Amino acid sequence: MWFMRQAGRSLPEYRRVRADVPMLEACARPDMITEITMQPVRRYDVDAAIFFSDIVVPLKAIGIDLDIKPGVGPVVADPIRDADGVKRLRDIEPGDLAYVTEAVGMLTGELGDKPLIGFAGAPFTLASYLIEGGPSKNHEHTKALMYGEPELWDELMRRLSAITLGFLRTQIDAGASAVQLFDSWVGALSAEDYRASVLPYTSWIFGQLSEYDVPRIHFGVATGELLGLLSEAGADVVGVDWRVPLDKAVQRVQPGTALQGNLDPATLFAPWEVVAERTRDILSRGRTADGHIFNLGHGVLPDTDPDMLQRLTEFVHEETSA
Repeated sequence: MWFMRQAGRSLPEYRRVRADVPMLEACARPDMITEITMQPVRRYDVDAAIFFSDIVVPLKAIGIDLDIKPGVGPVVADPIRDADGVKRLRDIEPGDLAYVTEAVGMLTGELGDKPLIGFAGAPFTLASYLIEGGPSKNHEHTKALMYGEPELWDELMRRLSAITLGFLRTQIDAGASAVQLFDSWVGALSAEDYRASVLPYTSWIFGQLSEYDVPRIHFGVATGELLGLLSEAGADVVGVDWRVPLDKAVQRVQPGTALQGNLDPATLFAPWEVVAERTRDILSRGRTADGHIFNLGHGVLPDTDPDMLQRLTEFVHEETSA
């Protein structure tokens, strides 16, 4: 078990370290990456560390003018909505992510046998940020380009797929034990649109990663209707958010696919008896899958009590070792 966004805003030690440091600066300092990644491992004794970074880091690394604004998220100064904009997206080069390589090396030395999970944002989610200029509820500019200019969409997604692959390969080559591809916004699409306009690119990424002997996890939010397609893309593990019971998710993914999830992060604000009951139910349903990684159904919420996460970690370990 591990928690998505376990290294982050819910930890007081994280807030102290990040007090005067902008997010993207923190993501480019190996010492800070290492410290923040290790904080939840020390506190909770989770079974894996998740590399502290952000999905827009590779875009920043190739020169895209963007920032992460507190309370807003990634904001792009000059949104990409035409062919000239797409041409600004170049491939990742070896020198672009030297700090990632250094940080992964430091982490694997400190973690020992405990695995480090690398991650990257999936092409659709990166495309949405680039096209919209920031977070979007309706993704209207993104969908307009996807529907109306399929050739430009293809070129954009090809370039973003190459950037994503380069970011993941850098982490694996440096020592990451597994990788997760986040597609935070892909739940905004229908199954038909996903199959036509996203699946070819995520499949290509997972196919390229098959040369490595590392587990590949695929996760998206609000993707209950897309779970079969997320599995079809080629991941070994499909992350399930809290909206779909795991025993139902088993019926939607490819045979042999493990599942990850899926306690609602908001549950952690309820009394412990509720958390324990719902966790026990998830563990029971997870036993119907071909492998189960216990996790939340999305990231840890900022106001979550760290003591609740520690108690949950201990509870899952006790329940699964019996």
